[in-house]
Amino acid sequence: MHNTRNIQEDIIYLGANDRRLALFENHYPIPRGVSYNAYLVLDEKTVLLDTADAAVADQFFDNLAYGLNGRPLDYIIVNHMEPDHCASLGRLLEVYPQTTVICNSKTLTMIHQFFGKNIEDRVMIVKEGDTFSSGRHVFTFVMAPMVHWPEVMVTYDTTDKILFSADAFGTWGALNGNLFNDDVNFDREWLEDARRYYTNIVGKYGPQVQALLGKAAGLEIRMICPLHGPVIRSDFGYFLDKYQKWSTYEPEEKAVMIAYGSIYGGTAAAADILANKLAERGVKNIAVYDTSATHSSYILADAFRCSHLVFASSTYNNGIFSSMEHLLHELKAHNLSNRTVALMQNGSWGPNAGKQMRELLGTMKNINILDGMVTFKSRLADEQLSNLDALADAIVASME
Repeated sequence: MHNTRNIQEDIIYLGANDRRLALFENHYPIPRGVSYNAYLVLDEKTVLLDTADAAVADQFFDNLAYGLNGRPLDYIIVNHMEPDHCASLGRLLEVYPQTTVICNSKTLTMIHQFFGKNIEDRVMIVKEGDTFSSGRHVFTFVMAPMVHWPEVMVTYDTTDKILFSADAFGTWGALNGNLFNDDVNFDREWLEDARRYYTNIVGKYGPQVQALLGKAAGLEIRMICPLHGPVIRSDFGYFLDKYQKWSTYEPEEKAVMIAYGSIYGGTAAAADILANKLAERGVKNIAVYDTSATHSSYILADAFRCSHLVFASSTYNNGIFSSMEHLLHELKAHNLSNRTVALMQNGSWGPNAGKQMRELLGTMKNINILDGMVTFKSRLADEQLSNLDALADAIVASME
């Protein structure tokens, strides 16, 4: 039973959806599932671009057989060797033993690692700027190392101006019939997943993404075909603007994200009071997170969105509360920079989290920590509300 779509007359979308997977890479929650995209070019020679995860392999192979309609599979281009796109490659090479693999030298090494297969007699190694013609279509290969694995490349169809972009411009979320970005309200329905996908999967590699964007700027692009999420055929400026901001660690908007680590509710209450005071001062789109209740991937994504961050932590074992400490290490690991930060600390007998949060944040690039850290013991006292007013004023003043 096939489930395919033509994205144009001679190119077929062969992807499949997984709505059962709870954790992407066994780490990131994906409540809306994920799509695994692959594309088949029906030219004088048939060319497949990438495969799919093992979870949807049967659907993928049904789609591929239907798309080929009895024709042989002449070539497969491997843009990215991560198993969510190449788990089916070993089986494919057995089902279609005449197929030639087009990949770069780093990918070939990984094929050996994952499958233990010797395919030197059926491989075409390509490097930056090499071209390949399947007949009407002429493909150019662009290396994109560390976006987000070292072997990644993207493939540009110079004939129809299509960029097969690997993980770039992808997003979490299963496709619900609407394949193209202009079939949906992307900003409302997809942006949060796209931001969370980028910031958590690729966010660490901003300079490498900038290098790829620089190469893409020299291409005429009419369509972008990523390995996850909708196919992009319009509003290219919208997507390029998001990637430009994310990859240079520039906030999307002047807004405040408050993250707190609270044990018995005192720190949580102070965070909520601060949020109200900021709202009274005209701050919009405030986000407040309990680090123990919300997966760090969601908080990290909003940290990329917002210009100003507030971290409020209980002191735990004379240090930062564990879920808050984890979040801060995640922010550092993903190279978040260029943010203004305010701090609050709680400690029933020895408030010490603030000092350690400041030290950790000090190891990150271009983090401006505001003076006036709010310290309280157990719960915020009425006479300390003025300290929160002062902190709210300082945050708002720094947003101007």
